[in-house]
Amino acid sequence: MTADRPVSTRWIVLVVDVVLLLLVVIGLAVYRSGSASSVALAKADQLAATLGAAGLPVPARDQIVRVLGEDGGAACADPGGALSRAVLNSHLSNGAGGPGSRPVIAAGRLVQGEKLVLSVYCPDQLAGFTRYVDGLKYSDVIKS
Repeated sequence: MTADRPVSTRWIVLVVDVVLLLLVVIGLAVYRSGSASSVALAKADQLAATLGAAGLPVPARDQIVRVLGEDGGAACADPGGALSRAVLNSHLSNGAGGPGSRPVIAAGRLVQGEKLVLSVYCPDQLAGFTRYVDGLKYSDVIKS
């Protein structure tokens, strides 16, 4: 605060500063980061086992918990929606940017991980996603 302000303006600034400080303190006290609940840990273990059994890379348990939590996070938000389809289709491309980007006939393994995530975290949405990805054309382009 500066000394050349009128007294009424200084009081307004002081009250606003105190209110903002209180809101920050309340926000910090209420905020919870992605906590590792027993449900989230169990689902992470189940997904890790499923990925390993399918021969796919298995992320660390804490990474799975942070990203997917208890409910699958963004993966289960709307897996069959237009935005999710657009993102999936952009991943099934030649990797070029801008005007050089072209769709390709990709490997079927590219969507296998997403199917496994949906089967563990939101099995009710798996059928719609499977219908969409089964309608795409795949080839054995990646050997493992």
